[in-house]
Amino acid sequence: QVQVAESGGGLVQPGDSLRLSCAASGRTFSAARMAWFRQAPGKEREFVVGITWSGVRSDYIDSVKGRFTISRDSAKNTIYLQMNSLKVEDTAVYYCAASSFAGTWWRLSEYNYWGQGTQVTVSS
Repeated sequence: QVQVAESGGGLVQPGDSLRLSCAASGRTFSAARMAWFRQAPGKEREFVVGITWSGVRSDYIDSVKGRFTISRDSAKNTIYLQMNSLKVEDTAVYYCAASSFAGTWWRLSEYNYWGQGTQVTVSS
């Protein structure tokens, strides 16, 4: 059994920063890629950013490019999402996901494991 758990959400003001963490654990954890998705109230869950476990490739949606940075620590089975210059429209529940195989970044069905989500609220 593999578990994926997020942490680091909170309430911040526009322009502030937050760092989310996602730790994967389990008897044998092996992921080809991991990603962050988010879901705002009344909206569908959307892909935000992903990274291959090798760290060689990553992908971001346009709205977060230049503001968000994904990184991973393979020794700790953990990925991070550094979010800078946060905007009100970044408010959402952020989910970490892991996939055992390569594929399409934004396709939710390709991710085997999901965390419970962490709330990020950006408000003045």
